[in-house]
Amino acid sequence: MKATNGLLLLATVSMLQGCVAAAVVGVVGGASVVTDNRSIGNQIDDQKIEIAAHAKLANVAGISDNTHLQVVSVNGKVLVVGQAPNTYLKDLAIKTINQVNGVDYIHDQIRISNVTSLATRSNDVWLTSKVKTALFKKDDFDANNVKVVTENGEVFLMGLVSNKLASSAVEIARHVGGVNRVFKMFEIVEG
Repeated sequence: MKATNGLLLLATVSMLQGCVAAAVVGVVGGASVVTDNRSIGNQIDDQKIEIAAHAKLANVAGISDNTHLQVVSVNGKVLVVGQAPNTYLKDLAIKTINQVNGVDYIHDQIRISNVTSLATRSNDVWLTSKVKTALFKKDDFDANNVKVVTENGEVFLMGLVSNKLASSAVEIARHVGGVNRVFKMFEIVEG
């Protein structure tokens, strides 16, 4: 009987730990949604754009097999980064994304080259986390409004921010070790 009670206690504690983790993720995610300068409706629209764009690209012959592309949307402004082996596939990708409902503008940052290696992509993830950490460490800086995308060592900054916040974000990102270049693709708002 004691063994059964011990197992029951262990199972209950394990489930509660999962609930605590889920609650923390929910609170952090919720805080991010609330502090974002975009309306909740625009945030949902941006997610729909990204999902639809990736789905459309996956269904076009040649694109899914020969390219590496990321699509990020902020307030209907879409950033496309990655690599395509030729201009035909690059142009086809942009044309395909232009067919997605809600796309207002496309920042075409597709490079004509071979796709990046897994090591390069892993480094890009690391650079993104380093830039985000640097932004969050800065006092009087709302990093929740800055979306950071890194591709092959190039950092792209997006969001609805003031001129002052945009300039500050660029300066912070430029000083992160390993960042080759910073692109400012903000939508400037009063404030």
